[in-house]
Amino acid sequence: MIQQFLVKILLAPFALLYGIGISLRDFFYRKELLKGVEFNVPVIAVGNLTVGGAGKSPHIEYLIRLLNDYIEVATLSRGYKRKTKGFLEVQSNMTAETAGDEPLQFKRKFPEIVVTVSESRTFGIPEIVKRHPRNQVVLLDDAFQHRSVKPGLNILLTEYRYPFTQDFLLPVGRLREWRSAYQRADIIVVSKCPRHLGTTERDALLQEIRPFPYQKVYFSTFSYQNPYYLFNPAHQVQLGPEVDVLLISAIARTEYLTEYLEEQVKEVFSLEYEDHHFFTNFDISHLKRTFDALENPKKIILTTEKDGMRLELHRNFLLEHRLPVFVLPVEVEFLFGDGLKFDQQIREYLLSFRS
Repeated sequence: MIQQFLVKILLAPFALLYGIGISLRDFFYRKELLKGVEFNVPVIAVGNLTVGGAGKSPHIEYLIRLLNDYIEVATLSRGYKRKTKGFLEVQSNMTAETAGDEPLQFKRKFPEIVVTVSESRTFGIPEIVKRHPRNQVVLLDDAFQHRSVKPGLNILLTEYRYPFTQDFLLPVGRLREWRSAYQRADIIVVSKCPRHLGTTERDALLQEIRPFPYQKVYFSTFSYQNPYYLFNPAHQVQLGPEVDVLLISAIARTEYLTEYLEEQVKEVFSLEYEDHHFFTNFDISHLKRTFDALENPKKIILTTEKDGMRLELHRNFLLEHRLPVFVLPVEVEFLFGDGLKFDQQIREYLLSFRS
């Protein structure tokens, strides 16, 4: 603890310099020396103030499921760590190296929607409109801090265990902006909540966030589904108390997932890497050795959906060695019966939109 405290003290000047730069940028936007571009198509942004871990992708997928049956939906992501540049319309037969793991995940799960990636949101949105003039909403993934676009509806996620109210600026903490940036949000979603979150805990966090009158706050949790085989989603398994799981993951935080698994299976063994890590041949060989060393004959390898997009790059090795890699799908549920209220707020925004 003392060592961590000393590290934070040493990093504090760098956080201050970073904060000054963020404050200047905010000043320019407030004085309209810089302006966010607005578009004649509804734009819903989903993002967070921290670096990863809040569950943006499952919430984007929630919005897709909510809207896809009624209107033409498009998503726009940066395509983090992809090896291509510029605007790209994602196809199901692409790889994570080409499209990025999360955009490819969206396209595989919802092949009928338009999924795109672009480093520039201000270029990407007009390109979507030009190529797909019938499109009726653009969902911006991880765009809260990108002020160059002014979304019609700004959704801010904050993780229940690590709320932005208790965090600090990079590199001391994980905040990409000052805490006060939450004022730009129209909706705040407290994500990854315990399934049985009580009203006392909810109200305490509401008091800590102190939402403005124009802001609505919702609380969401993850609902994990049955794992499916990486190379054949129709093949599903059920977790049970007799099964050992080797979890391989490259996501921002694994505590929420690991705790869920520990309640479902006999024992959880974990191989963890940095967020969006592209698994190397050495990593996959290490995965095999670790899995082979597990003594329980009832064992599987488990990974997340976005990690599965990157593990797929090692398809030949995984198939050759018959490694049972299963993917754990997740969906968002809103607590306290607020799912219908959230859905209605999204619909009202779209119905009231005027280009």
